[in-house]
Amino acid sequence: MCGIAGIISINPHEALGRMLTSIEHRGRDDEGQFFSSPDSSGRIVALGHRRLSVIDTSSLGHQPFLSEDGRYAIVFNGEIYNYRELRLELKDEGAEFKTETDTEVLLHAFRRWGSECLQRLNGMFAFAIWDNSERSLFLARDRAGIKPLYHTVDGSQFVFGSEIKALLASESVKAQLDHESLSQFLTFLWPVPPKTMFRDVQQLPPGHFLIWKNGNYTVSEWWDLDFSKEDSDHDEHRWKEELISTFTTSVEMEMVADVPLGSFLSGGIDSSSIVAVMSGITDRVSAYTTGISEKDLEFDIIQDDLKWARSIAERFQLNYHETTLSPDLTELLPKLVRHMDAPVIDMAIPTYLLSMQAKEANSVMLSGMGGDEIFGGYPRQMAMKIAGVTDLIPNEIRGPLMRTIAGLSPGGMKGCLTAPLRNAKKFAKSAALGFEDRYLGFGTYFSEQMKDSLLTNETQSAIGECDPYETHRALFAKCKDVSPLNRLLYVDFKTFMPALNLDTTDKMSMAANLEVRVPFLNHKLVSLSERMPASLKIKGLKRKYILKRAAEKWLPKDIVWRKKAGFSAPVRSWMRNDLDGMLAELLSERAVKQRGLFNHSYVSQMMEMNSSGREDFNLQLFQLLNLEIWMREFLD
Repeated sequence: MCGIAGIISINPHEALGRMLTSIEHRGRDDEGQFFSSPDSSGRIVALGHRRLSVIDTSSLGHQPFLSEDGRYAIVFNGEIYNYRELRLELKDEGAEFKTETDTEVLLHAFRRWGSECLQRLNGMFAFAIWDNSERSLFLARDRAGIKPLYHTVDGSQFVFGSEIKALLASESVKAQLDHESLSQFLTFLWPVPPKTMFRDVQQLPPGHFLIWKNGNYTVSEWWDLDFSKEDSDHDEHRWKEELISTFTTSVEMEMVADVPLGSFLSGGIDSSSIVAVMSGITDRVSAYTTGISEKDLEFDIIQDDLKWARSIAERFQLNYHETTLSPDLTELLPKLVRHMDAPVIDMAIPTYLLSMQAKEANSVMLSGMGGDEIFGGYPRQMAMKIAGVTDLIPNEIRGPLMRTIAGLSPGGMKGCLTAPLRNAKKFAKSAALGFEDRYLGFGTYFSEQMKDSLLTNETQSAIGECDPYETHRALFAKCKDVSPLNRLLYVDFKTFMPALNLDTTDKMSMAANLEVRVPFLNHKLVSLSERMPASLKIKGLKRKYILKRAAEKWLPKDIVWRKKAGFSAPVRSWMRNDLDGMLAELLSERAVKQRGLFNHSYVSQMMEMNSSGREDFNLQLFQLLNLEIWMREFLD
């Protein structure tokens, strides 16, 4: 796990140094730089690397790594889990190796198979390879988007890096707000790939590669999730056994490391299954859990996972560590925003604090991220199934019923009950829509109607006619012939998962100089999900049904079939307590008017309705708060 950066320009030396300094936290074990000879236009290709040693921790793993003949130079962030098998295959074809690193295997694979080598890789990765003979640069990103990669073009200059701050440090791009991304951020909590919050900065989409040559570049897709492979065989026993085997193999593959390794543990089925398999492979697994303070639990709907995590720790005799989530948010949020290069979500806070704790004894951690995306674990996916049933209710009954629910007010409800009501209201508003709009409604935070009230005329003019749902609609159209549930999984896999969950996990763990691996997104397991009947992912009212049936092999039934808690933070409690002063300051009339993006009258109305309990706008206000922090950190 590392950080990579590169720049193609006439004089890149000082810029590359600044870029590497900006991402030092991603790898404190080593730093390396490579500079090519100038081309006919005087442009030099500069590649840089920050190293966190995980496989072959000796100096032989130094990057940039050069081929024996000097033709190729590579910088690589990530892990190739099947590098040993590829190494044997390449040796049989005459390749010679001088290290035990997956980096050298990756470079030989590219030399042997070109871009086709990507199809053979099982791993998480973002890398760049310079071909001095062809004078071309090749960038690639893994299938799921586990490892990030950003790029920008400024005239004849091309700049890339693991984090946007590296691009800003090059001084080739100015930090400016992208207004279309602002619209998407308000809708979803995140801008839709390949866009970022910064104008002129894009991310390379998951499953894509980029080739730069002679001042121009092209982007191509090399892999896509394909649910058209869905099998018609619904034999539950067969799929359960195949899932047990594939999952075990995936976890075992991702445990390969030459440094201490542990796992995050929530006490839910995903992370509990991981530590169960790990415990069958190695002795005394280290596991890390965070819980919610009693004060926050009194107000928020968040469930405390500690009792479940303790049960798993005792069952498998784990080297168990737990902490209570009680940070100094006014100090922590700006720090996390700087690491994210974007407004943070609530998940970022426990992820960062757990990573900091785990780093004290480990360099690599496994996470249960991805299980919901490939096996159907999110409430909104179940809500789609339930909403389909409401289609059977006569319109003359369904319409008034949904309007009544949508119009309900929390009133004097206890805080922990406002979130279920908010979700019920969102369900009622979206349930009457068509399939695609219904799902998009479930994932919307600021509706178009709310944005009309929130945004100033100037902001709306800057945004223009862009449709924040455009990419989602195109993805729905691309998979229109697969089963309804798999259509939802496909769209989430291509948008929500890499843009929000994986990006947050990467940035928060790397802020602690910690590598996080996600076995549920191992290519073997994703391929199994492509073939598995959708009816076994959500069966009846049981989400992740077949995964739970498989997990009964390792876990007690009360763990397997317990209600999903999720991995988040007590935002509602924080907004009323810890963040109350910060909210009042950063979203004050003076601050909002000075920024000029939003109508303060609507922001003030949201704050008043939220504090009085007439509406639950906690998540939206947390969103606006973090957006203002981001603008102060980067734009001001």
